[in-house]
Amino acid sequence: MHPRTRLLLEGPIAPTLLRLAAPNVVTTVVQGSTGLIEAYFVGFLGTDALAGVTLVFPGVMLMQMMSSGAMGGGVSSSVARALGSGRKADADAIVLHAVVIAIVLAAFFTLVMLPFGRSLYSAMGGTGASLDAALTYSDIVFAGVILIWLFNTLANVIRGSGNTFVPAAVTVGGAALLVPLSAALIFGLGPLPRLEVAGGAIALLIYYGVGTLAFAGYLWSGRGAVRPRLGGSGLRWPLFYDIVRVGAVASLIALMTNITIAATTGLVGAYGPAAIAGYGVGTRLEYLLIPLTFGFGGALVALVGTNIGAGQLARAQRAAWIGGWICFAITGTVGIAAALAPAAWLTLFGSDPAMIAAGTAYLQVVGPFYGFFGLGMALYFASQGAGTLKWPLIAGAIRLAIAVGGGWLLVMGGAGLGLMFAAPAAALAVFGTTIALAVSRGAWRTSHDNRPGSG
Repeated sequence: MHPRTRLLLEGPIAPTLLRLAAPNVVTTVVQGSTGLIEAYFVGFLGTDALAGVTLVFPGVMLMQMMSSGAMGGGVSSSVARALGSGRKADADAIVLHAVVIAIVLAAFFTLVMLPFGRSLYSAMGGTGASLDAALTYSDIVFAGVILIWLFNTLANVIRGSGNTFVPAAVTVGGAALLVPLSAALIFGLGPLPRLEVAGGAIALLIYYGVGTLAFAGYLWSGRGAVRPRLGGSGLRWPLFYDIVRVGAVASLIALMTNITIAATTGLVGAYGPAAIAGYGVGTRLEYLLIPLTFGFGGALVALVGTNIGAGQLARAQRAAWIGGWICFAITGTVGIAAALAPAAWLTLFGSDPAMIAAGTAYLQVVGPFYGFFGLGMALYFASQGAGTLKWPLIAGAIRLAIAVGGGWLLVMGGAGLGLMFAAPAAALAVFGTTIALAVSRGAWRTSHDNRPGSG
């Protein structure tokens, strides 16, 4: 047994979780911060440019969430359960199957977003210059979205084996390249032309391309617990199914999360472009919490999955609750701080009074409920590791219904922007509470079967 696998099965839970989560948190905070820095740069181009990138942001984050936290989580869970149950050959073979899935899904989103992007962003409230900026950014990113999928797929193979240091090192190193490159391409520097929003999109793809090469080099070097197998028995349906049965449901949850925010963006669009920009800046803080919870969530997938694979259900559940309450405390603190001092966050992205007013309304109403979001996301990732996502899926559907349905009723009733945000706030509270109740009442009891394609 590889030493990393033994640590996951036998090491003290809290120190092991923190040891795995620390590099993951660095990874995800740095990765999330690069998007914020890009928004900061774009803010200098004007409100229309910022609103345009805001319209595309839910789609980009959907790619991130599906490739890293959703289908990527299915990859990580499959690797962890295979190693925990002693199926090293299956763990090695999973890499090729994961890459095939990534290529197929990336091609699907490219073929959908390039022809239908204009209709989507128009429906979300984009008009004139803001719509033009959205299309410029979106067309470039989705033409090269395969790089995002491969980067996050290979990173999750490594995380599933219990190694969170290599993904952290590659991400931090890549960010050191991305930030200056993004500024240079957006504003023009030396021989580089001023590309404005297109420059940010190009820099993003360069970052993911270089990172993909780094992960591939590490995996094929044979230094980790998993080494890809391109030959052998070829492609096997049970291994595809073992990834997809978790990843597909997780992707649906990620899709509902982004539909929730995109649809709410459309509701906010009724209050004007400045309101869209303010809401977008406010939700960027919520999106920053997603990678923060993924820092612990990615560790929970490996820790819970390995122990589920070994039949150690009680240890897996203890790990989930430790991680869940840590995330509740962190995200709750961030949300309350943002509600108390919203200007400290919003003024980083512009000084338009209407934009700041909209962002303030969002943070003051929704921010205090971020703790429930953190708890729910941590237990969602832990449920990925357990290989069962029924209740996170139900919780995501309820959140969508409350946030969008409730928000629509408030808008139709003539409610002000601040009151309309009560709907997404209530949705976060129900989301976290639903998953927590399900896990506490034994939602994982039938998840012990470790065979590929079972459960």
